[in-house]
Amino acid sequence: MVARQETHPGPGAPSPLEFREAVASMRRARLRPEILCEEMPAPQRIAPYASALSADVTVDDVDLGSGRLILLHDPAGNDAWEGTFRCVAYARAEIDNDLSTDQMLAAVGWSWLTEALDAHGATYAAISGTVTVVTTASFGSMADEDGTAQVEVRASWTPLGVGPVGPSQGPDLAPHVEAWGELMCTAVGLPPVPEGVTAMPSRRGQRGAAH
Repeated sequence: MVARQETHPGPGAPSPLEFREAVASMRRARLRPEILCEEMPAPQRIAPYASALSADVTVDDVDLGSGRLILLHDPAGNDAWEGTFRCVAYARAEIDNDLSTDQMLAAVGWSWLTEALDAHGATYAAISGTVTVVTTASFGSMADEDGTAQVEVRASWTPLGVGPVGPSQGPDLAPHVEAWGELMCTAVGLPPVPEGVTAMPSRRGQRGAAH
């Protein structure tokens, strides 16, 4: 995959090494073959430096879910972040209408994220977010159409740790990207990847492969 960088400290100013290394680590993430991950324009006013990814989860040419992951970096630090980096994630999935009335769905949806982060060894701090269930019903001339339901997870957290080479690098974002990918796949109801099967790195405009 390719993570697109957006920097705004001033014309021609180079981005910090720790930010460049953090973005490079995003490219090392290994995602399931059902995930099509591409770069997207990053927000320009939230932080001095930003990089962003978008993804769709597709099975048999049917889009089941989508998501975005944005990496923010402020070298001066941010008290609310408790650090200089911040991950902002979004995941949306179609769900059965019957599930939309489950009072536990929001708590379960949040656990999809935290369990994915823990499973991939993505250490973090100051995590926060929301889980929203959206239902749609049709009326009038559209009354014969079935209703739809979606679950949306929005979250942000501060990635901890450093890259694999040394403490001069930024945080290793590969586990965080992989956890975000797992969140999307869990939300759409895909079973876990069988033990011994490893997803290959996803490239822009291509689905990864498994071996």
